[in-house]
Formats: sequence, C-alpha cells, structure tokens
Amino acid sequence: MNPENPHYILGRIRFLIECIDCFRNSKPLPEALCYVPREVLYKFWKDSTISSTSLGRSQYFVTVWQLASQSQRKKLFDIELKRGTCIKATGEEYCNSHGLWVKLDQEQIQEYNSSCQSKEGWILLCKQPEGGERLVPVETPERLQKQQQLFGYDYRPCTRWEQVVDAQYSLHLGAKPKVAARDDAAVHKLRSVPPTWTFECDEDLVHYFYDRIGKEDENLGSVKHLVDSIDASSFSDEANVWCLTDGDNDTFWESEGSQGHHWIRLHMKKGIIIKKLFVSVDATDDNYMPKKIQVYGGERDNLKKLNDIAVDETLVGDLCVLEDMMVHLPLIEVRIPECVDGGIDVRLHGLKIRSSRERDLGLNIDMFQSANLVRYPRLEGHDPDMLYRRAVVIHRFLKLLDSLIHHLVPAWDHTVGSFGHLKHIKPFLLLSKRRTALIAQCLKDSETNKPNNMPKLYINRRVAMEHRNNPSLDPSCKNAVFSQMFEGLKPSDKCDKPLDYRWPARYDQWWECKFISEGIIDQGGGFRDSLSDISEELCPSSGDSLVPLPFFVRTSNQGNRTGEARDVYVPNPSCKEFGKYEWIGQLMGAALRGRELLVLALPGIVWKQLAGEEVKWSKDFPAVDSVLVKLLEAMETMDKETFEYKFGNELTYTTVLSDQSVVDLKPDGSNTVVQYENRMELIQLVQKARLEENKDQIQSMRVGLLKVVPQAVLDLLPWQELEKKVCGDPEITVEALKRLTRFDDLEQSDTRVKYLWEALTNFTNEDRSRFLRFVTGRSRLPAPIFVYPDKSGSEKTDALPESSTCSGALFLPNYSSAKQCEEKLRYAAYNCVAIDTDMVPWEE
Repeated sequence: MNPENPHYILGRIRFLIECIDCFRNSKPLPEALCYVPREVLYKFWKDSTISSTSLGRSQYFVTVWQLASQSQRKKLFDIELKRGTCIKATGEEYCNSHGLWVKLDQEQIQEYNSSCQSKEGWILLCKQPEGGERLVPVETPERLQKQQQLFGYDYRPCTRWEQVVDAQYSLHLGAKPKVAARDDAAVHKLRSVPPTWTFECDEDLVHYFYDRIGKEDENLGSVKHLVDSIDASSFSDEANVWCLTDGDNDTFWESEGSQGHHWIRLHMKKGIIIKKLFVSVDATDDNYMPKKIQVYGGERDNLKKLNDIAVDETLVGDLCVLEDMMVHLPLIEVRIPECVDGGIDVRLHGLKIRSSRERDLGLNIDMFQSANLVRYPRLEGHDPDMLYRRAVVIHRFLKLLDSLIHHLVPAWDHTVGSFGHLKHIKPFLLLSKRRTALIAQCLKDSETNKPNNMPKLYINRRVAMEHRNNPSLDPSCKNAVFSQMFEGLKPSDKCDKPLDYRWPARYDQWWECKFISEGIIDQGGGFRDSLSDISEELCPSSGDSLVPLPFFVRTSNQGNRTGEARDVYVPNPSCKEFGKYEWIGQLMGAALRGRELLVLALPGIVWKQLAGEEVKWSKDFPAVDSVLVKLLEAMETMDKETFEYKFGNELTYTTVLSDQSVVDLKPDGSNTVVQYENRMELIQLVQKARLEENKDQIQSMRVGLLKVVPQAVLDLLPWQELEKKVCGDPEITVEALKRLTRFDDLEQSDTRVKYLWEALTNFTNEDRSRFLRFVTGRSRLPAPIFVYPDKSGSEKTDALPESSTCSGALFLPNYSSAKQCEEKLRYAAYNCVAIDTDMVPWEE
C-alpha cells in the first residue's frame, strides 16, 4: 500500500477525525487504531557487530515466563528453537525496563508444552539496551507460498495497524485487502476507557510523557550519552570541537588544512543504532559552508560509504546526513570533501543524534508507577498497565498524524482538509516528530530580507524611570521606553516601509539603541536591554511596583493573593489603543522567529487565544480570578435558603472586569435583582462576559503576531511552546547555566569558578534571572555566558563584578570566599542597571 496514494490520504483523514472525536469525548477508540494480530511468527536475529560468540550455534533456547513483570516473573518452560525455525506468538507486546516482551496465548502454549495449563505466557523479544540476539517478526516462505496459491501472487494479509486503517477507511476498486485475524482480548485492552477517564487525563499523559522523554529530542545537541569520543581533523583550542555538542548553533567548529581533508569521527557507544544523524550548517558562512558531505561507517579498518549528500547552499539549520541504520556501527566518519565556492576551510555548527535506544526505551510500563506521577494527580489513581496501553494508542495516533500533517497544515497552496479538527487535540502535537521541521520550513519560506539600514533609536531611560516611579505625572505615557521606541520606529518618510519583523533568524539585532547620558556602543547589548525594559514596563516583575503602561492589568488573583498564577497580567479591557497591541504582537512574532525574548507574564488563557486554542471557564479562568470561579461553583449547587441568606436583594446582573470596571450583563442589569430560579442565567452571563472581556485586545495582538508568523506555525504550536518561544524558559537552573557558560583563562579547578557555581546554587530563581540580565541583557534562557578574570587577575579584591551585555561577558574578581562572591554578584545583579562597561561617556 502506497501511503501517498490520494485514496489512502483521504481515508486516513477520515479516520483521524473519528479518532479525535473519540479522544475528545472519552469514547472507545476505533478498532483499527488498536488492532493486534492474533498470530505472528518470530525468528532469531543476530547483530554480528556486537559479538561473534554464538554465530555458529545451530539451536537456541527461549524461556517462557508466566508474567513479564520483573518482580513477579515465574518460569514456565523453555522452547528449543533450531536454526531456520520460528516461534509462534500473538502480536501483543509489552515493554518494561528489562526489555520488549510478546505474549503467547493458551493455545500456543499448549502447542509447545501440552502439560502447561497457564492461560498466557511471555517471551523476551530483546533485552534493552544491550542489542545482540533478539527475536524479530518474519513471514516464512512456506506461509507466503501457501497464501499466494490460495489468493493470488500479490496477496498478503494486513498484519499491522497502519495497513488495517488503510484497508478499512480508504476507497478501493474491487475487493478490499484482507485483514489477518486479530487478538480480540488485546484489542479490547487498548480500546477500553475507565469510567473516570477524561480528555484532560489524555492531555496530562501527553505532558507527562513529554516531560520524561520528549525533551530528549529537544536536547539532541548533547551526544555524550551516545558516543565514547569525538575525533576531528582540526583539534586545537581554536578549532572549538566542543561547539559540535554544545547545542548552540551560534558557535561552530572550524577545520583548517588542505582542501577536501576535513572529517569528524564519532566513536559510538556499544549497542547504539543511529536512527538519524544531523549536522548543523549555516549559509551565511559563505565559502566555509560545506557543499558536499559523505558519511562512512563500520569498523575502523573497514569503513564503507553510507551516504553522499549535496548540501543546499541556502540552508541554515540541521541537515540529516544519515538515517535508519539497522545495525550498530562502532565508528561513524563524516567527511567534507568540498565547500561552497571552492572554500578551503569548513565550519559546522553542531552534531545531533537520534538513536534506537532513545526511541525503544521511550515507552515502558515502569515509567507509570505512582511515585513518578506526583505532579499529575489525575493519573495517580490509575493502573500503570492501563496508562501504558493508553500511551501506546496515543503514540499510534501521533504516528498517523505525522503521516498526514504536511497535508493538513495550510503551508502551501495545495492542501487537503482543515487543521480546524486538530486544534482540539493541540497538546498532542508536543510529541509530533514532523512538526519541528514543518515549523522551520514555514518560517524560512516567509522570511524577508533584513533592512538596508538598521533603525537607530535614542532612548532616555532617566525620564522613563521617573515615569515608572510615578505614572500619574505622565498620563500619556510618552516618556516610557515603550512609547519612545514605538514613536522612534515609525517610518520617517512616506516612502519608507514599516518594519515587517520577518527577518532571518540569524539577524539578531533589530535596531541600535543610544541611551542618553549612558555610555554605550550598542553591539547587541543595548538592543536586548531595550526589550527587557519594554517587558518590565508592560508586565512589572515585582508585585509591589506600579504598572506604568495601560495595556495590561494585574489579575484578581494577584490583587487578592489567592489561587494560582499570582504574578501574571491580562490585557486591559478598557484600553482601546489597538495599534499598540498589534505592535506588541509583532514584537512577540519577532521574538518567536529570532533568538531574542519578550518576557510577558501572561496566563495560559491569553496564550491559548493567541495560539487559536479553545478556552474553558473551569480549566483556564482560575488563573485569572479563582475566587469568582469558586463563588459561581458554589452558587450553582446552593439551595434557595442559603442563596437568599447570602445575597438577599443585593445581587444584580452586573460583574466586575479585570480593570475593576462594572458592566451590565443585560439591559438595565444594575437595577434587576437576580432571583434564585435565574441564578444559572447569571452564572452563564458572568462566564461569557469575563471570558470575552479582553477579546478585542487579544485579537489585535494576534493580528500583529500573524503579520510576522505564518498561520501554519501557530497551528502547530501548543500554547505552552508559543509562550516558551516568545518569553524563554522561566526556570533557570544551575545545570542549564553550566551548559551555556564558557570560561576563558580560568580552569574548572580555579576557586573563582567554584565560588561562582556555589553562589548561583544559593541564588533563588529570581536572583539567577537578575544575574542573567546583568551579564547578557536577557532575563530568561537561553543566553550564552563567557566568564573572564577581571583586571585584578589573581589578587584578592572586594570589587564588584563587571559585565558586557553586548558579548555576554562576565569579568569575575578573585574573591576571598564563596559568601563574598555571592553577596557581590547579588548586589550587582539588582543594582547595576545602566550599561557602562561598553564605553565611557566622554568617549561618545
């Protein structure tokens, strides 16, 4: 069956819609998605690269166990398997930390051991992650010959769930393909839904699985757990070999030497089977850019060519150079025989690997034990076996979705279907494997050229700080950094075009800032500082600060100090400056496309609407006003006597919005008393009014966002990822800082390095955010840091540390103790705001 056949595509879309309906309404999933064959034949397969000790064996023994669980396993008997023969089992699989198991039913057990009365048995297909001997499914020649004689030469029954979907949901000329007999008991286990299961449980399961496993795919830059060592044709300090695995595409490894003699060798860990190998390239490297890449693999003295790739000379990003290896290769060698325009030296910006070990170990029942589910109370009470099987069908669904997603997303002129059905299951997209590449392609296709002349802005932060301290003195807010920049970026001439913010991702400075009365040559630090200033004005990080701009207001939770998300803001329902909301949306889009951040503390209900997702009162609004949500819940179940006692004749058809304004919910609502019998009408009106109180403001932000980011990208991004791409990661761990920090003229054993990590460990997350802004101009990750000794060298000093935000550099003094280092760093992070180390004022 050809999956790109239009009949199969349309059939899969029909099936996808049916699955979505089942997930949303917690109904049993379609049988085709849960299909398990009743009989599968397995034979031994040996990876000759692992070991050669058993290659000459003519027979094997396979143990049948009563249970696959490691703690309760009981041996039933052994099956003697001679070379060339097969084991018959069902298609029901079960994975735990010991390996992948397959089930034998009672009839199959009787066939191998007539004295055994067990109703089921389990055999281990393969141990993980050892590789080596394993059982693999196979069709015997005798079986295929018999089927061909009975049903025709091309006959082969459907034995995989994907084939069953295509057979049952696609239109066929003539008879439909036959489906092999299914294992009804196994299908029932996959289809069944507990009475208490809801769609929110499925969402939690996806998020739990993503938190545990999905992030490995995000952090593919780290290959240390997959390779023993890396050799390269240039291995000096200047060559920066560590840049291949630091996960930062801004850095690069550069190989010098004779033209065409550049290579990287990966010495793989035992048992690792490469599923995808990526190299990161950048077209802006000009003649350092590889034009041709060759990949070899095998034993050191017997390397064989595996792939030969002509590189797209306009590519910026990851290029897959090897995929779907079936066996372990001890050595992988990446050769660059030719560069663009005859270049002699070469640059690569990173290596990334996906291995079969990551994929195979991604889903097993042991990860669903109660101790691992503390953060997911909806999942805690469910049987681990049920959670495992639910995760299996979710993964099947995602595999189907990945096969269709490029047809559904409106990224090209010719598409089928609509992404509207999928917005209901957007959280599932976190586990999609094709989504990232689609997003990158959509962003690349919509890029424009960078401006011919970088805008230059003159910002007076002194008057902006005065305004921030007392906003009432300047009701027009013209002195705020936000307003100065908004006016400064307007086209000065009718012929000038406004900025479109669709620049390439590597265009990392959108404008140049000159801060009046502050010494600075802006090479990126001033620009980033201006974004931080805008963020702080729109959504102040301190709950005690005044809000200097009218665009966002504090939530009721923040004012009442109740409920969740007490530090967030929502768009001001009374503010009608929609042009400026649109500009905020454009800045958000620019942050998404590039590497800069616009940190806006907004609740999930706002991000959901920006991403085009549905919002629900009981699920989303508690982050805004938890007291109101609880009040309406209590009112709904309240008896008449309690209602009259609490409200009497004082409750009217009005509600208070987030900006504290009071609005009527119906004509003359403020003069109409709510009766007990009409309380449900009031509840519905209040919910509608509050959910839609700032829809115009959010819509304006979304309009600006869509001017910069294609619709398809927002369709593919769950709201949590949209927030992270715009605002960065709010959690700043010491481990994350260590991955992003490089030391120059300082050894890891130096006391200054030790004191620095000890100080940052003792910092709170807010302290580390302030420290990050002090050094880099950014308050969230990612942000590379370069640490140098200060001018005092090795002499003890009590001077404050200095920084250069343009280069992300920290000049660290040699303090006498870790405590002194902590105190000085914290003081600098909170009090050294102006940029003075880039240039002294009298040099301007």
